Amino acid sequence: MAERLNVEGLRYAQAVAETRSFSAAARAYGVTQPALSNGIAKLEQRLGEKLFDRSPRGVTPTLFGTRVLPFIERAVAALDAVAAEARRLTEPGDQKIRMGVSPLIGPQWVARAFTAVRELPTPRDLVLREANMRDLRDGLRSGQLDIILIPAVTTMPRFEHRVIDVDPVVVVGSAGGDASLELADAGEQQFILVPDACGLTTFTTQLFHANEVPLRTYPGEAASYRVLEEWAGLGLGSAMLPQSRLTSPTVPHRPLLNEGREVQISFEAVWNPESALRTDLTLLAQALGRPS
Repeated sequence: MAERLNVEGLRYAQAVAETRSFSAAARAYGVTQPALSNGIAKLEQRLGEKLFDRSPRGVTPTLFGTRVLPFIERAVAALDAVAAEARRLTEPGDQKIRMGVSPLIGPQWVARAFTAVRELPTPRDLVLREANMRDLRDGLRSGQLDIILIPAVTTMPRFEHRVIDVDPVVVVGSAGGDASLELADAGEQQFILVPDACGLTTFTTQLFHANEVPLRTYPGEAASYRVLEEWAGLGLGSAMLPQSRLTSPTVPHRPLLNEGREVQISFEAVWNPESALRTDLTLLAQALGRPS
């Protein structure tokens, strides 16, 4: 027990305790499930007992875990408080809000964010960073970003979340003309995907899996949403996109329905409730979530 406890192992254990799922905790931290499981196993080895039991009904804390996990939660919160206070003391006059955005976030939300930060009780400047989901989550956890706008496809334990928008999902491709497509019938089509970085592929796979619909995929990957449209137009397969990310309303597309209801993707603002800017961040998220 003289060896120091690994901080990532503590964070992984807390995430599993909150999500009651190793896979959900791994998605929350942007790591593979084996990496997370290995980190928790090393932590359990240092502590001397198992923290969790796994069964077909899910993940539950052991008796030992029930006693120890509250201490782990307080330790992780204390570490985050140290970082937040250090930033507050070293940047007392900073008037900037550092916002990370997923490439799936439309420009209209960026424009609203610029307006919203200038209408805060203390007007601020907005510094933007576009990045993939993993980098955005890491930047928020490390304090390099104050707030992120991302598709709501993964959990982030201990952070504040607010849905700011929903967008209809459409299927791009020539087959079927203008008629809508039922999700149950989408399993018969081949879909072109983009690298699992912006959240779109995660949303697509979760949607099909949750509804027990097989997902047939094109063996290659498109590098951008425009390429998705172009390849779908060439007949290589179909593609799913939020309607707002179509390059033009004239791009052939049709609504995606699930038992007659429009399939939508949600977008959310996520921020640290321990941030020195938490009041302004809450107001900013509320402003973004109000109808324009």
